[in-house]
Amino acid sequence: MMPDGPVVVGVDGSRRSVAAARWAAGEAALRRAPLHVLAVNPDPPLNHLAKETAREIAVMCREAYPGLEVADMTELGNPATQLVRSSALARLVVVGSRGRGALAGALLGSVSTKVAGHAHCAVVVVREEHPQGPVVVGVDSSPHSRQALGFAFETASAHGAELVATQVWRAERGTPSLERESAARESAERSLSEQLAGRRDDHPDVSVRELTVRGHPVAELTETAREALLLVVGHRGLGGFPGLLTGSVAMGVLHHATCPVAVVRDERSTGRR
Repeated sequence: MMPDGPVVVGVDGSRRSVAAARWAAGEAALRRAPLHVLAVNPDPPLNHLAKETAREIAVMCREAYPGLEVADMTELGNPATQLVRSSALARLVVVGSRGRGALAGALLGSVSTKVAGHAHCAVVVVREEHPQGPVVVGVDSSPHSRQALGFAFETASAHGAELVATQVWRAERGTPSLERESAARESAERSLSEQLAGRRDDHPDVSVRELTVRGHPVAELTETAREALLLVVGHRGLGGFPGLLTGSVAMGVLHHATCPVAVVRDERSTGRR
């Protein structure tokens, strides 16, 4: 379940940070949470520009969602460091992908991966928006994956969207055979169904499609989520391949997915309960 707190969006004035702000405002409105528009300025002489950037984007969000509580704020320092710090009290942090705005050095493309890797709450990285698509979630048996699944159900419920729960599998190492392939596929299908069982009861309003596919997690999740509202993955859980960390999957989809990507951490790794 999402913690209480604001939705925080990092902005630098770039086109993609504006898209991130629009996405964050919509999410804050749906979840009845306040929105904090944060411009982090690494260069003190540009502080006036940071304030103007945050103020203008905050105005845009208020106009798009009347009644939404929006605060514009600025911080001086390293963008990734300040956004991670803000995440400690946030329910969600949203950033754009690879946008360079008027604030010199505030390159959100490099910031986004750092924030996704170290934030204390879920992070959404926005590149393009597909508001009518499903929520796609990558599932395995790790604690981080279970947190991601919960986040995905909540988001699908809030948006009235279909949830596509996807488990990527491959046969164990050894001589390829139909028996190995069949056993691996059946194991993935069984694991996915078991993980979804309790979640379906908690969210009866969410239409769920189960999908098990053979291949590499980054490639398969990216393809499945090509027109998705959101792709949700866990961070640093043991993934569907032996020895493959979901952290590497998270970084892979951040670089390749065209839809917004949510990276969700296990609450035990963030100190939250």
